[in-house]
Amino acid sequence: MRLKIQTLIITILFATTAIMQAQQSVRTNAIKANNYGVVYSLPKTSLSVTVKVKKTVYTRGEFYQFAQRYLNIDPITESNTEYTIEEVFVDNIGVPNPEQSFMVIFNPKSIAPFVELTVDGLIGAINTDAIIEGKANYQLPAPSAAPINARRFLGEEVLMAGSTAKQAELVSRQIFDLRRSKNDILIGEADNMPPDGEAYKIVMEQIDNQERALTELFTGNIQTEYFIKEINVVPNNQDIDRMVIGRFSKKLGPIDADNLAGEPIYLSLKRKNPRPEIFLTDKEKQSFDKKLSEGVVYNIPAKAQLTIEFNNRVLNNQEIDIVQFGTQDVLTKRMLDNKKQPIKVEFFPNLGAIKQIIQ
Repeated sequence: MRLKIQTLIITILFATTAIMQAQQSVRTNAIKANNYGVVYSLPKTSLSVTVKVKKTVYTRGEFYQFAQRYLNIDPITESNTEYTIEEVFVDNIGVPNPEQSFMVIFNPKSIAPFVELTVDGLIGAINTDAIIEGKANYQLPAPSAAPINARRFLGEEVLMAGSTAKQAELVSRQIFDLRRSKNDILIGEADNMPPDGEAYKIVMEQIDNQERALTELFTGNIQTEYFIKEINVVPNNQDIDRMVIGRFSKKLGPIDADNLAGEPIYLSLKRKNPRPEIFLTDKEKQSFDKKLSEGVVYNIPAKAQLTIEFNNRVLNNQEIDIVQFGTQDVLTKRMLDNKKQPIKVEFFPNLGAIKQIIQ
């Protein structure tokens, strides 16, 4: 059974997380109850654009205006949040094409014929196990450690000081005292040296944490975390020239394509070879339609060059298989009729293309 083919449209979908789990396969046996036929679908290509984003939060310190005077360092002067695009990945994901449903029809005398399908009904294999690969799992760097509360290290003299300037002066002295203590321990001249290696490690870690927390009262603190934004694009059978698939703002991060608060992210897709012109006579067309109705229809994707751009910078440039740019062909029905040695076929489920044939 073959459904009418219609021109595909481009759709864009934003999501906050990527698909992490591999697909499972479902075995469907060809038996008398289903007239020895198994219905399957062929996919259309969906481009899953995964944008890895870094979020950086700059927090101004309480004593930032005294950082140069007491510590001779340049502080963060304004609290703000910035977003940057770190990397862009593109995965070829096959999604069922509702206009491309077919049936594999087996000889009733074949030995236990079956078809392996994905959970979405895409063809994975005939008479053999299918290898169903899911979307890649992109690992994100761990977020930076949470800042230490410096207030718990402040003594009574600091807390009772009558002005911010006086507090900053006292805290700076405390920082230099910590540095001297650490140096004394390092050169072995401290009054109370740690008794062993483990105690030494604990003491030095406590001094480092306290010094860092107090210093951040002057310098400020920088926190980073990473997340991904997924954009799914389903092309039609035409080239794409710099289509805006989303926007990105340094202050807001990833935003919708129609939100002019950000700069556009462009996607281009260009077929590498011209689509071949096929001219069939009425008799040839009738013969081909008969093959489609009886055999196993599969896709022959075409190569295309994919480019993702942002702010005049190429973020991703790769060759990719596109089902919508390709053609179709058929495994004839007689290939399935060998009762003694059934044919085995493996497919690329995301493409609907043949991986290998075993006879």
